[in-house]
Amino acid sequence: MKLSALVLVAVAIMVNVAQAQPGPGRGQGFRGGRGQGMQGRGQGAEQHDERHNADREVFQFLLSNHDKIKRTVKELPSGVETLTESDTPEIAAKIKEHVEGMADRIETASPIRMRDPLFAEIFKHTDKIKMQHEDTDKGVRVTETSDDPYVAKLIQAHAKVVSGFVERGFAEAMKNHPVPDAKGSTPAVTTPTNPVIPKHGSVVQLPNAAHQPRQGTKVLIDVTRGSEPAELNAAIEKVAKYLNIYAGGGAEPAKGKFAVVFHGDATLAVLNDVAYSTKFNTKGNPNLDLLHQLHEQGVELFVCGQTLISKDAKPEEVAVFVDTAVSALTVVVNLQTDGYAHVPIGK
Repeated sequence: MKLSALVLVAVAIMVNVAQAQPGPGRGQGFRGGRGQGMQGRGQGAEQHDERHNADREVFQFLLSNHDKIKRTVKELPSGVETLTESDTPEIAAKIKEHVEGMADRIETASPIRMRDPLFAEIFKHTDKIKMQHEDTDKGVRVTETSDDPYVAKLIQAHAKVVSGFVERGFAEAMKNHPVPDAKGSTPAVTTPTNPVIPKHGSVVQLPNAAHQPRQGTKVLIDVTRGSEPAELNAAIEKVAKYLNIYAGGGAEPAKGKFAVVFHGDATLAVLNDVAYSTKFNTKGNPNLDLLHQLHEQGVELFVCGQTLISKDAKPEEVAVFVDTAVSALTVVVNLQTDGYAHVPIGK
């Protein structure tokens, strides 16, 4: 087994431990690991081997004493040369112990688990990394290179992150670190798109995020939020976003069934242009165009008949592509019985 993954594992576990520390917003730490496990973010519980507690103490010690660690990085055409040391003998010893412990993990195929995108990407390319390391009186010197230009950029990005751990400790460990592109620059933020509902409900694609949209999902959106009569109801905009999420927010498009029921303050948003204009003294109903787009995408649209009549409107005044139900209650109960998840959008 190469020493190439040694420092990568070491620092990644330091991050794992950092996120496992008590306190607000620190969660359960990185999960993932090699191969299929690295793709399974958000799946399953953190798994610990028999050495976890001992290793954890070392990692926690190093992060807690980051301000007593000195680190220099020299970028090479194909990677980096780093020196990580401490003037405090105990900390210098822990740096060495940490590296030796990670060497044992590599040899015994006991990988760590992590979520950080940069570390996950590096672990896909450890067979292309060449690494030499030697102990110094105060720590460890490492030369890490690759003949693959992309992997060399990963190594350099990784070295900067490790320096961030040394400089900022737990504060840096709380971050996710982006993967540089093939030219070594950090990719731009994903451009918002509108996969199925143009101009409404923009989303960004997050192919590696947890809880991807699932095929065959059934969603009932319960809308009670009202709006200014001359403005598009923001709840309908959100429905468009939900459709776009399933169509293009995840790794793959996921087909699902969507239904919407309007009641409460949202009831009159589904009136036809003439009825709406008469009711609110507007030039048409600003919600109709988007409601029609939702209908064209297969969304079932319902309005509560009881609320409709109580607001002095009639079923025949409802837009032709919206069905009047006996009540919102019956829609919710019936569709939940049919396996729909209930998602309310209120005030």
